[in-house]
Amino acid sequence: MKIPFTTEQFFNIFGNYNLTVFPVQIIILILGFAGLFFLHSRETYRNKIIGSYLGLLWIWMGVVYHISFFSKINEAASVFGGIFILQGILILLNTIIHDKLTFTFESKAKDYLGYFFILFGLIIYPIIGYYAEGPISRTISLGLPCPSTIFTLGFFMLTNDKFPKYLLIIPTLWAFAGLSAAIQFGVYQDFMLIFAALIANIFLIKKKDLNLYKHVKPHTRYN
Repeated sequence: MKIPFTTEQFFNIFGNYNLTVFPVQIIILILGFAGLFFLHSRETYRNKIIGSYLGLLWIWMGVVYHISFFSKINEAASVFGGIFILQGILILLNTIIHDKLTFTFESKAKDYLGYFFILFGLIIYPIIGYYAEGPISRTISLGLPCPSTIFTLGFFMLTNDKFPKYLLIIPTLWAFAGLSAAIQFGVYQDFMLIFAALIANIFLIKKKDLNLYKHVKPHTRYN
């Protein structure tokens, strides 16, 4: 599929975004580290804080990045923006109303993978971008779609059995859409999008299915 913008236009959008919203991206980054802090705290409200942050992060990306900036070079960006806003609203509903997002770190294999995805989106992704793509004004960091999707999938992997599987749909679709940046524009850290999406789907769907299976009592057979 032919992309309707050039490599230069693509990276200029990030430059315009970073210069316009500064210092909001720094605040978003600090709040991301705060999310990790609350993950390890024993405060009962930590789930509300982490879930609310993730929900507002997706709404920010939909309104500010996609609709306000990306739409200038891509007509489909407004659709992407609406989808991201929907994801943010769904996360907020499951956090505040339905109370289905509970975040814990239990030293399991999936938890370590989830933690790695969080750190990748938070720290490693922008560092790779800075050294690979040039000036800091064009650096792609948390608050922009690809690192934020990896970051979100990491937190999703740290949820319990109440996690609604449909929250994986939009991040997974974006992982495949975002892969084009890795291939056509050399944003190689975006390959982690696919890896994170596949791992999250495998662990979270499998976990939910196994949990349901445990609650099915085998039929007693009488001869």
